Amino acid sequence: MTITELAEQTAHIEQVYQVTQEVYDSFQRCSRDMNPLHTDETFAREKGFKGCVMYGNILNAFISHFVGMCLPTPHVMIQSQDISFHKPVFLNDQITLQASIDTVSEAVNIINYKLKFYKMDEAGKQLVAKGHVQIGLLAH
Repeated sequence: MTITELAEQTAHIEQVYQVTQEVYDSFQRCSRDMNPLHTDETFAREKGFKGCVMYGNILNAFISHFVGMCLPTPHVMIQSQDISFHKPVFLNDQITLQASIDTVSEAVNIINYKLKFYKMDEAGKQLVAKGHVQIGLLAH
């Protein structure tokens, strides 16, 4: 598969994720981040949130899944990524990742995807984060 073929097949991808208790617990175990914003309901409510705020970097893990499992080839590698957070995510939120191609470089075998993360709540569709991921196509 060439970078052009990969770009044609992945111009727009949408993937749905759920921030389950297992996802939360696994990330907490891996990161060892016990900040009370993420672990103490009372603390989070005192700060104006409806409950514990999920770790923002769980969304980075969803980017890893997107690249490693949603693209139609295993011959890819993340070269860089960034994410900016706009609204908090809470336990059991369903997050939709929308990825679209920003740029393609045949010269260096890379694709840059624009990423947007949404959730549905009582206020409707909410943009919770956005960012980019640059992937490289590995030699076979």
